[in-house]
Amino acid sequence: MDAALLLALGLLAQSLCLSVGVPGLRRPHTLYPWHRMPAPGRVRRAWVIPPISVSENHKRLPFPLVQIKSDRQQLGSIIYSIQGPGVDEEPRGIFSIDKFTGKVSLNAVLDREKTDRFRLRAFALDLGGSTLEEPTDLEIVVVDQNDNRPVFRQEVFTGRVLEGAVPGTYVTRAEATDADDPETDNAALRYSILEQGGPQLFSIDPHTGEIRTVQVGLDREAVAVYNLTLQVADMSGDGLTATALAVITLEDVNDNAPEFTRAQFFLEATEAVSGVDVGRLEVEDRDLPGSPNWVARFTILEGDPDGQFAIRTDPRTNEGVLSVVKPLDYESREHYDLKVAAQNEAPLQAAAPRAERGQARVSVQVRDVNEAPVFQQNPLRTSLAEGAAPGTPVATFSARDPDTQQPQRLSYSKDYDPEDWLQVDGATGRVQTQRVLSPASPFLKDGWYRAIILARDDASPPSTATGTLSVEILEVNDHAPELSPPWGSLCSTPEQGSGLLLGATDEDLPPHGAPFHFQLSPRLPELARNWSLSQVNVSHARLRPRLQVQEGLHRLSLLLRDSGQPPQQREQPLNVTVCRCGLDGACLPGAAALRAGGAGISLGALAIVLASVILLLLLALLVALLVRCRQQSCDKRLLHGLQDDLRDNILNYDEQGGGEEDQDAYDMDQLRHPAELAALGAPLGRPSLRRDAPFGRSHPQAPRVLPTSPSDIADFINEGLEAVDSDPAVPPYDTALIYDYEGDGSVAGTLSSILSSLGDEDADYSCLWDWGPRFARLADLYGPREGTREEAF
Repeated sequence: MDAALLLALGLLAQSLCLSVGVPGLRRPHTLYPWHRMPAPGRVRRAWVIPPISVSENHKRLPFPLVQIKSDRQQLGSIIYSIQGPGVDEEPRGIFSIDKFTGKVSLNAVLDREKTDRFRLRAFALDLGGSTLEEPTDLEIVVVDQNDNRPVFRQEVFTGRVLEGAVPGTYVTRAEATDADDPETDNAALRYSILEQGGPQLFSIDPHTGEIRTVQVGLDREAVAVYNLTLQVADMSGDGLTATALAVITLEDVNDNAPEFTRAQFFLEATEAVSGVDVGRLEVEDRDLPGSPNWVARFTILEGDPDGQFAIRTDPRTNEGVLSVVKPLDYESREHYDLKVAAQNEAPLQAAAPRAERGQARVSVQVRDVNEAPVFQQNPLRTSLAEGAAPGTPVATFSARDPDTQQPQRLSYSKDYDPEDWLQVDGATGRVQTQRVLSPASPFLKDGWYRAIILARDDASPPSTATGTLSVEILEVNDHAPELSPPWGSLCSTPEQGSGLLLGATDEDLPPHGAPFHFQLSPRLPELARNWSLSQVNVSHARLRPRLQVQEGLHRLSLLLRDSGQPPQQREQPLNVTVCRCGLDGACLPGAAALRAGGAGISLGALAIVLASVILLLLLALLVALLVRCRQQSCDKRLLHGLQDDLRDNILNYDEQGGGEEDQDAYDMDQLRHPAELAALGAPLGRPSLRRDAPFGRSHPQAPRVLPTSPSDIADFINEGLEAVDSDPAVPPYDTALIYDYEGDGSVAGTLSSILSSLGDEDADYSCLWDWGPRFARLADLYGPREGTREEAF
């Protein structure tokens, strides 16, 4: 019993969780018996929000309107939001919601005359952004207040009435509007006459505003104009008011009919034009000018069965203006004979005399001109398959020349073809493609391409017609779907993780794209034993391992097929990195390194890199041999043709020995005179051995064979370094550079090539001219004279 009572109280509290605020009115919590009671666990009534009424011009802001609730989760774990006009659409900032409590507030003064209701959408999300409830509608109705005066549509209303009119004759109608709600008394209008300036001759209908005569005695000769002061009030006559003026003019009675000044008129009209005036028909009327008794109305009685002419009245002169409203065709009819009648706007009194010339004859002669060609179908719509080859026929856009009595030849050309896609036959108007139209063309709008074709005759002057050609480009299934992206990672155990979500894209438009069909390659049946592929939606599928799969990079092959007709398919490789996963289904840190290793360089790429390095080394060796051969040249013009500054070729070694006391790294006897070394019995030309070399390695090793495989490069380099370090005949890297003895008696001889001790007259300095402009000054001092140099040239 207690449990049932608690359940009933809970449902009651749940149904009362919506509160609405209205200015000046406090609503109690209300149950809505017409709503079906929700079953436990289904949509709560707190999420169904009835319309909310709020008065316009409410000044106490912000004002609470309603609180929305969702009991999907506990309080504090739900995020509420609203969208729509007044929130995130214009006008913005009128309503807001507390995202934690769901309280909706009014933040600005409302004006029902601008917006009478707002329709918002309410959302309930959890803290992670997931939807808890389906979005619900929140309607806010703005309650009207009488804050607008009624307004007459005109400041002055004018009316005309015939003199001697009987009581009840309609004169005019006053109209007013009120911006307030027409369904309330705030816009319930009542009309009245405040002042007439004389006897009560007119009355006004309080509901419609119609003004009528109420008694006899209207005499235009006595009073021609009456000025009435009108009033309109809302609240059924007890609210806000406004006034206007009604000017009523008494008109003369129509006792004279209009008459043509001539019995027949002769006019001329040009063919193939419309909307032009042909001539004027003069009439006379002795009634009051400007009144309906004076204004003439014209009617064509005979001679125009197709309605190609019309007659309007010139309000200033009261003449009938004959005009062409449909183009005339000289080839079909050269002359028109019209019968025209004239009568007043107001009916003629029965006692008025009959008009003698109330009708007239109008003769219209048609003048022949060169007419422009006419396209048989304009605009012309056709269709063409996407990717149509050059020379594909599109349509024949031909025209005809209406000048049948003047045979002329037509020619066709393009006026607008932004992609220069079409080619038009100038004689026949046959249109065909002259290249393939790109599907990405900016001039292809919603699958339609628009061009303008011209048809021109050979008359003098010529006439041109314009035709619009619209070509619908039909989508063709010419692209197969492809994976996006073609790689991913998943857990090695089927029970862990959510698998690998695969997506596909297709450049074709619907219906040649999704839904896509995913399938493991039928060429590799072993894939189906280890992997499973299930469709998720029209564009995605999920890949999972069937069994425990070895960690590392796996290369799979998938077959993708679209839904086009005929369908397109593609077999595409998929690189899947299998890793160990934790309890949460994410790859462990070691698996990240495994995935990174899968992206390493392949053996083929490594072989290419090593081959490139060897080629560069061989090129460097060749350059060094060429330089060495140049240095050993015995030509006396060693520097012939040198154009660079010799200072740019100086090599700086910046290495020094350890002095005479440094005997560990190098034998200092090498600095002694060669003759002294010979006297001491030391052999010449044999380098001394290093003292730090390993014992037993005093003889150089035999030359080694270059490696044939890129994998042996590293071993070859390491063995070479070890052989150099162990060779006692090779100085260590940090040893001082040794320079042999120079001077008198040196076996090396002198380094001077000039031999200044022999005298300048025996030296030949002509080679200085060949060493470039930097040696020009030295050549002037030691070389031959200028004239001698010129003779050499």
